[in-house]
Amino acid sequence: MAPRLFSCFGKGGSSHHNAYRNHGSVDTTSTTADQLTEEQRRGGAILVELFSSQGCKTSPEAELLMSRLGRGDFELDVPVIVLAFHVDYWDYMGWKDPYGSSLWTVRQKGYVEALNLDTMFTPQVVVQGRTQCVGTDEDALLSHIRSAARFPAPGLQATFQKPSADSLQVSLTGPLRTKIDSHGADIMVVLYENGLVTDCPKGENKGRVLSNDFVVRKYEKLCTVKDTSSKKTISGTINFNLWEGFNSSKCGLAVFVQNSSFHAFGSQNIPLPDNI
Repeated sequence: MAPRLFSCFGKGGSSHHNAYRNHGSVDTTSTTADQLTEEQRRGGAILVELFSSQGCKTSPEAELLMSRLGRGDFELDVPVIVLAFHVDYWDYMGWKDPYGSSLWTVRQKGYVEALNLDTMFTPQVVVQGRTQCVGTDEDALLSHIRSAARFPAPGLQATFQKPSADSLQVSLTGPLRTKIDSHGADIMVVLYENGLVTDCPKGENKGRVLSNDFVVRKYEKLCTVKDTSSKKTISGTINFNLWEGFNSSKCGLAVFVQNSSFHAFGSQNIPLPDNI
């Protein structure tokens, strides 16, 4: 992809208004999960995804906003699950993001198509897979969270094992608490890490010390389900290859249900035990 297809935006920049066509809601008439009553929706968390890069000058501001959001600094009546996907298309600027991945770039491209956007940019936030905004725009972010559709959190129980020093096995079982129709949905599992600090000697953030939380380190599909009742138990096991310096006390597990249009239908946060 040519660099001109990408943009790095800060709050209030003139490019903010040209980065995308749909700032607000997108058409959600084609859904995977049944429409739920308002009472049922109140319990579930809102999935907030940040697409960021240490090579983007304005991404650190968005990262700080996500850290504050994840630790509950804002007066919200809804819980949130924050995930930071570091893309790799700014690596050519002189600094290779140590947490960047082409896989996360592909995921962001999926949102560009699903939300009918003109281009990819950082920092970008996507809420429940349905709405998006510039990642430094606090007012827009909180507005999207408050107005987002809510779904019951899956009731999955996790069992953790370490077959070897550099691998983690996670077995999940329980109900999704959301009915899935014949179009199907994927159950996605993310291993993320908090408290990351990086000295950045090159690129647009040269000389800065960058702090990152909720950084996606591993991302796998547990299974695909179709024609499933909200009470039916699902089960599956995932094996994660761990990175050097893995510390379970800094990490967490997020599980969410997502259809082919990238709409989220329930998410769950699962802490990792300290003794693995």
